[in-house]
Amino acid sequence: QVQLVESGGGLVQAGGSLRLSCAASGRTISSYAMGWFRQAPGKEREFVAAISRSGGSTNYADSVKGRFTISRDNAKNTVYLQMNSLKPEDTAVYYCAADYTATARGMGHMYDYWGQGTQVTVSS
Repeated sequence: QVQLVESGGGLVQAGGSLRLSCAASGRTISSYAMGWFRQAPGKEREFVAAISRSGGSTNYADSVKGRFTISRDNAKNTVYLQMNSLKPEDTAVYYCAADYTATARGMGHMYDYWGQGTQVTVSS
C-alpha cells in the first residue's frame, strides 16, 4: 500500500504560481510512475502531468504545457507540481496518483493509488 498526501494548494491570483507536493508513505515511490490529475466542479477528472519511474520522461496535458512542471525526489519519496502562469480555468482539486509502471501515462484508470486531493483556486 502507498499512502499519498498532497499539500501546497490555496488561493492565488491569475498569473501567480503554486507548488504542490505529494508525500508518499508505506512504500518507496521509486517503483512507481507518478501523476497529477485534477477535477473541477461539475467536470470529470482530467490528466495534468505524469513522470516516469526514473524521472527521465514526463508527459503533460496540452492545457498546461509550458506552464506546469512535474518533478520527483525519490530520496524524499515526494513528487512536485510547479504551476506557473495560473489561470482561473486551472481551479480544481488536484490529486496525486501512483502507477506501478515505468512510463508516464495519462490514463487515470491505470493508476493504483490516489491521494485525497488539495484545492487550488485561481481568482481572476
